[in-house]
Amino acid sequence: MFTVKFVGGTKKSFLTEELKIEKSDISINELLDLLLKLKPADSANFDTENILIAINGVDSSAMNGKSTMIRNNDLVNVIPIIHGGSSKKLVFEIAKKQIQIIEIKGQRSINVQFLDDLRKKYPNIILQAVSSNFILNKSHLIKILSLSFECKKNNTMISNKLETDILMRYALSKQISDAIKNAGIKSNYNFILIAIGNKKTLNSLCDELLSISVNMFLKNNERFLKKYFKITKEQLDSVHSKNPLEDILVEKASTLL
Repeated sequence: MFTVKFVGGTKKSFLTEELKIEKSDISINELLDLLLKLKPADSANFDTENILIAINGVDSSAMNGKSTMIRNNDLVNVIPIIHGGSSKKLVFEIAKKQIQIIEIKGQRSINVQFLDDLRKKYPNIILQAVSSNFILNKSHLIKILSLSFECKKNNTMISNKLETDILMRYALSKQISDAIKNAGIKSNYNFILIAIGNKKTLNSLCDELLSISVNMFLKNNERFLKKYFKITKEQLDSVHSKNPLEDILVEKASTLL
């Protein structure tokens, strides 16, 4: 037997905060199939594509994804990761923290000082900028953020600051200077701005930057990421999933020590 705890909007799907499952040694895929059968017919939709599954506090995407096995006495948390957004703003929640993502258009006048100035103006927001080239897609972006939050909770971050840990995991680098140089802000290059804080302040920040933001995730970065991180066809072929490149990037990020 194991316990499934529902967080946020997933509680509306099952009309409860917790379920006891009288099984063990089943995969997350099998659990999701079971949960769809157990969900009350008149409850809110259960979106299996936009959830984070953590087993005993560890994000399953950092293990074997949906093939991860659930054992006897495990604690499984089902967490919704996307609560809303638009083509110019992505809004979601991880570990009860409000997060907003916008993509900023690269300009000659925008450099590292831009981020420092924002941090001074919005001291209550955690801010980080990641070169758009280093983001594969929305799912990759959210999984790395979830990983950094989980490492913060377990005191296993590779930096003493959450925002630095986040950048290093997208850059797949254990060196802060290399992460900033390669995956940080560069003049004339688009970048993703990650902001963590309270909703009111985040909205003020977003409104201020709306004029220099662009629609997100229009560029296909697969070729760049495979070349930059030297990911071979053999490695990709060895991963049996819908997006092997994403899984490899998340796995590499999870093993940075």
